[in-house]
Amino acid sequence: MALELPLLRLGVAGFADEQLQALRAVLAEGAGTATIWESGPMDGADAWWINGARTQVLGVDHVRVAPGTAGGRSIQINIGDVDRPLAFARPLPQAFEAPCSFDLASPSSMKAVLRQFEGWLAPIMAQFCLASHVVDHQSALGAGQFELCQGTQVLAMVDMQGEVAVRSTLGPGDFEDTWWRRSTSAPVPEHFARTSLAQLMWQYTVRTQRELLPKHYRSGLLYFRRAPHLPQRLIKDSHLLIMRELVLAPATFEELQQRCGFPDARLARELASLYFVGSITSNPKRAARIAPRTAGLDSGPMQSHLDSFVPSELPAARRPAATDLTAPAPLRFDH
Repeated sequence: MALELPLLRLGVAGFADEQLQALRAVLAEGAGTATIWESGPMDGADAWWINGARTQVLGVDHVRVAPGTAGGRSIQINIGDVDRPLAFARPLPQAFEAPCSFDLASPSSMKAVLRQFEGWLAPIMAQFCLASHVVDHQSALGAGQFELCQGTQVLAMVDMQGEVAVRSTLGPGDFEDTWWRRSTSAPVPEHFARTSLAQLMWQYTVRTQRELLPKHYRSGLLYFRRAPHLPQRLIKDSHLLIMRELVLAPATFEELQQRCGFPDARLARELASLYFVGSITSNPKRAARIAPRTAGLDSGPMQSHLDSFVPSELPAARRPAATDLTAPAPLRFDH
């Protein structure tokens, strides 16, 4: 099976259209051979690039970035609270010390920063590769705890009921000639990147270009099961809309398209994300019983979070509430 390269998203701000074209050309070439980069909005991105020429210093660690295109909005950022790699295109404001900078006219300078970012984002890349491997072997994995091995070395530990851990330096090529075994209950090494299975699969499904939605989810009725066990900032308006519609009434894929107004590919992608965290089901016996004010589930045996293995039936799952969809770092838009 061909190796799937991890996708990293670069949020950009303050760049004009021609600058964005040059930036995207560099991203298309890539900084190396083991990662795919794409540019997009700041919200939800893995790293940020900001145009220093459009940046104004407001105070200690606070800057305002003016829009680079007509009709855009300026943003304010507290640099001290930014929780992802951040770089500024030169020239920079006077007396401003950027955590990282590059020359927008130099592709080699931009690629050097991307390589630096890839080093900082290595745990995300390793988790993407692990999730891809779990999808490839999901028919062999049921409920339980497993270790992914290469020779005598343990590369990852996966609890299909809870947490996962993976060596944070792994890339796509490191998953060749690997094999699964039942957990030996060994302690998780300190240098392993840890997360929940739900977050691992969610972050993978919102990035991958693979078709992950099971075929029978395109024909029969789909039901709401439970709210995803995820930080609310990860859930988009589109996911909330789909869950709301299924809470109101089960629907087929085509009916959801009509009710939500999404094109085929987008709806399939959003449903796949909800499927892999056990929030939707095609089995009416696993569907949430919707009361007038709350959505409750029967408790049941703890099984895999992947719906194909009957996700765990956890009690008191509630209808998803409205959520703040801004990035984790304080990000304020000026009108």
